[in-house]
Amino acid sequence: MLRAFSQYQRSSLSLWRRSRNEPYRIFSSGSFCTDTTTNTTDEFQSSKLQIFDRHLKRKQRDRAAWLMRPKDCFVDTVAENLLDRLEDCKKAFPTALCLGGSLEAIRRLLRGRGAIEKLIMMDTSYDMVKFCKEDAEKDVHNENIETSFIVGDEEFLPIKESSLDLVISCLGLHWTNDLPGAMIQISVEAGWPVFSSYPRELRIACTVAQMEREGGISPRISPLAQVRDAGNLLTRAGFTLPGVDVDEYVVKYPSAMELIEHLRAMGETNALLQRNAILKRETALATAAIYDSMFAAEDGTIPATFQVIYMTGWREHSSQQKAKRRGSATVSFQDIQQQFGSES
Repeated sequence: MLRAFSQYQRSSLSLWRRSRNEPYRIFSSGSFCTDTTTNTTDEFQSSKLQIFDRHLKRKQRDRAAWLMRPKDCFVDTVAENLLDRLEDCKKAFPTALCLGGSLEAIRRLLRGRGAIEKLIMMDTSYDMVKFCKEDAEKDVHNENIETSFIVGDEEFLPIKESSLDLVISCLGLHWTNDLPGAMIQISVEAGWPVFSSYPRELRIACTVAQMEREGGISPRISPLAQVRDAGNLLTRAGFTLPGVDVDEYVVKYPSAMELIEHLRAMGETNALLQRNAILKRETALATAAIYDSMFAAEDGTIPATFQVIYMTGWREHSSQQKAKRRGSATVSFQDIQQQFGSES
């Protein structure tokens, strides 16, 4: 319940709303914080556990808004597979929130799925929100959806309690410092969060290159979530009926440099606080050479394997099926075993 959280007001958040026949307007908004001991003057860097530089990630998202590829095949595929899960539900979700990550792809590919009437799109990057807002004005396919745009932090959702029916995050939550806290806030609603990992080939090539050129390694790859960790996180955050599944996508690039440019265009470059701010030129060239020598295909392309973990959870409701009380069974497994054993 969000009543357990302290309310954390930030006047710098702005909300653009657009009804079917109304222009965009600006509203102030508040947010909720899961940590009462943080410094409230720091807008995007306020959880106790500091893994990522949220200020840097916001700048990287600003840059990605300008470098973003139109209709990126990889991003569109992940977004499509995420939205396909809405078609498996008979329930309608009138009000939905989309958090960070691939906002533009989610909005563009929604196409009426989930029976969404009001869509709120949120990102820490002002430029990304502006880009999605301008793109939405040109789209005629989702013109019947009332669309709002908000600049805010996933760790401090500026959303009123019990005001949402659905929360979606596509390739966004894996840059969150206080991930359990963010998930607890999301668990008030039905959530469909997604995590992604760096290509495993790039991790190997970076490690080998740094060992050869610098005699050691520095943090350049984000901590990776395991499937069992994702399931435990859903349960810890208060989700019911949790579901976790994994997809792997292999994307081929002409060279390692094109892979890096693609990661930069998605806003997926290194944002670790303990990172080495300087990447030596010889280390970068060695990484590209090692990548090519270890993983290049016969056609000269290099593969990059992305792992995406899809997580689905629901807020608790009286209509959901529940496990029977322990000890309430009327038939024992021993009786069943004896029955089927005798028949065989």
